[in-house]
Amino acid sequence: MTLTYVTGNLGKYYSVKEKFAKHNLPVEFLKYDFEEPEINDIELISKAKVEEAYKLLNKPCFVADSGFYIKNYPGNPGYPGAFAKRSGISENVELLLEKMNGVQDREACFLDCVTFYDGNEFYTFYGLCEGAITYEPRGCHMQKAKSKLWYVFIPKNHDKTLAEMTDNERNNRHDDHTSAYEEFINWYEKVYLTQKKLTKKSNS
Repeated sequence: MTLTYVTGNLGKYYSVKEKFAKHNLPVEFLKYDFEEPEINDIELISKAKVEEAYKLLNKPCFVADSGFYIKNYPGNPGYPGAFAKRSGISENVELLLEKMNGVQDREACFLDCVTFYDGNEFYTFYGLCEGAITYEPRGCHMQKAKSKLWYVFIPKNHDKTLAEMTDNERNNRHDDHTSAYEEFINWYEKVYLTQKKLTKKSNS
C-alpha cells in the first residue's frame, strides 16, 4: 500500500520522502494548495485539509501542518501559531527580525501535526521542536527547507540554525525534539498495516 502525501510545499515532500525511505515505505506526492480555514488550531486545520485531499484522491492520504509559536512576540505572545504562512512571517523573516528588535527572550518553538485519513478515521500525530530566534538570517539556500524560518531558528542546545546544519546534524540533533512524522511512521508500520494484514487474512 502506497501512501500519498498532499502538500503545496515541495521542500516538505523531499524531507518526508527521505524519512519514509528509511523504513522502506513508498510515498506518492500530490501538489495541491489548500484554502486553509481561518482558525489558529493546527489539528482542526489538518483534519479539514486531509478530508479535502481524500475527496480528491478517494484513497488514504496524509497532510502535515506546522505552527510557529514565539513566546514573547511583541503585543501578541505566542504569535503567529498556525498563521505563520498566512501572516507572511514564514517567508519574510527580515520583517520578523525587525519586529523582534529589542526583545531579549527570543524563545520559540515549532509544533508539527500530521493527520492521516483512511476514509473512516482521522489519526493525528504531533512533534515539538524548541529553540530560539536569531538576530539575523543564517545558512545557505536549501531545497529541503520547509520555510525561511529555518534560517532564523536555532534548536535548543545548539548554536546553528536549521539551515546551517548538515543533514546529519539536523537528523541527529540533541534538542529533545519529537517528530510527528516519526510518530506517524511507527504507528502506520507497526499498527495500521498489521491490522490491515490481519483483516485481509481473516477475510480470505
